[in-house]
Amino acid sequence: MEPVTRIVSRACPIDADDVDTDQIIPKQYLKRVERTGFGPFAFAEWRYEPDGTPKPEFPMNKPEHAGAEVMLAGRNFGCGSSREHAPWALEDAGFRAIIAPSFADIFHTNCGKVGVVCVALDESEVRRLFDLVAADPATPITVDLESQTVTAPAVGDLGGVATGFDVDPHTKHCLLNGLDDVALTLEFADAITGYERNRPSWRPSVPTP
Repeated sequence: MEPVTRIVSRACPIDADDVDTDQIIPKQYLKRVERTGFGPFAFAEWRYEPDGTPKPEFPMNKPEHAGAEVMLAGRNFGCGSSREHAPWALEDAGFRAIIAPSFADIFHTNCGKVGVVCVALDESEVRRLFDLVAADPATPITVDLESQTVTAPAVGDLGGVATGFDVDPHTKHCLLNGLDDVALTLEFADAITGYERNRPSWRPSVPTP
C-alpha cells in the first residue's frame, strides 16, 4: 500500500446519494482472483453502453475529469454489500480520496485498508465542492491527511473551501505509513517468531525461520 500524506487533484463528481457497491463494481466482475485490474470495471453499468461504448455523459468518461484522484460523492456512499472489490476498483481507477457527507461503515473501513482516504464533510461543504468543480473542472482540491484538512480555491463568485475532517488515529497511522493488514502484522514478526519458538512442541505450530 502506498503511503498517503497530501493529495492535490482535480475531482470527478458522482452526484448521487446511496451509491451501493454493486454499482461501484457490478457482481459479474467479482470472478477475478487478483486484487488488481478492477479499475476499468468501476461503475461499469453507469459508465458503458451494453456494447462497451463509453457513455460520454458519465463523469469518469469526460475529458475534463480525466486523471482525477479525488472523487466527490453523495450521502451514504458505498452502501450495500461488504465486497472489498469496490474500494479495489476505485483505487485501481486512480482515486486516492473520496469526499462525501457520509459513508457506509464497511466500505469506509475497506478503503482505509487499500490506501483510499474517505473524507466525511458537512453536506453544505460537499455541495460547495460540487459547485466549484461544475464552475471549473480544473479546480484543484487538496486533501491533507497530516493536518486533516480539505481546501479548494474560490472560482468566480463562489467562495472556496477550507475545512477539517475527522479520521481515527489507527486508520491515519496506516494511511500515512502505507500499512495494510499484512504489513501491520509483519511489524510484530520478531514477537510472533519468538512466541512460536517457545510454544510446547505438542501444540499446533507453524514453521519458523
